[in-house]
Amino acid sequence: MSTNDHEIRNVVLVHGAFADGAGWRGVYDDLTARGFSVAIVQNPLTSFEDDVAATTRVLDRQDGPAILVGHSWGGTVITEAGVHPNVAGLVYVSALAPDAGQTTGQQYEGFAPTPDFVIEVGDDGYGFLDPEKFQVGFAHDASDADAAFLRDSQVPINMAVFDAAVTNAAWREKPTWAVIATEDRAFDRAMLQHMAQRAGAQVTEVAASHAVYLTQARVVADTIVTAAQNAATR
Repeated sequence: MSTNDHEIRNVVLVHGAFADGAGWRGVYDDLTARGFSVAIVQNPLTSFEDDVAATTRVLDRQDGPAILVGHSWGGTVITEAGVHPNVAGLVYVSALAPDAGQTTGQQYEGFAPTPDFVIEVGDDGYGFLDPEKFQVGFAHDASDADAAFLRDSQVPINMAVFDAAVTNAAWREKPTWAVIATEDRAFDRAMLQHMAQRAGAQVTEVAASHAVYLTQARVVADTIVTAAQNAATR
């Protein structure tokens, strides 16, 4: 199926912490088969500013309006970068969505802890997910082989990013959608629902782990298509 004349045709995908853009392959394949032009940001995860700059760099290359999609930490990135004039709509995929003036870390306050999501922080301030807990905490619904690949290819994140305050809240200006993984063990489900409701997002819930972008690629792609079909008319 190809896109129609009323759809936005460009999609930009932004990964989260402990991962790279390769996990989007299923979403990429689905969307490109439907006629979309898809670009994948490779966040360095070295600072909030660096990740926003990496996303902005890709947005600058779009030849028209785009749907900007973020998973997990990528939600904070698209919240800041999403004020870019090429962004027509936002999709949060089990993602953080702070408000202007807030830090990512503040989003966790008042919500339940996630004991299966264990971060090991090195002396240099960068964090990896505990390899022994990786599958249960990040991707319990992935195959053992896929979970092992994600575990062994994980990208450490500078933990200081969680203390960086967001300047812009793009969801206050742009139409917003959210996919919430109901079996996410990285975030309290109530926290995800709170952020999505505050953003005025149209929410799709799906039984999935934090790796929902990988394990439920079709649901994520369908939500992005819905955004592309409707953001242009907002």
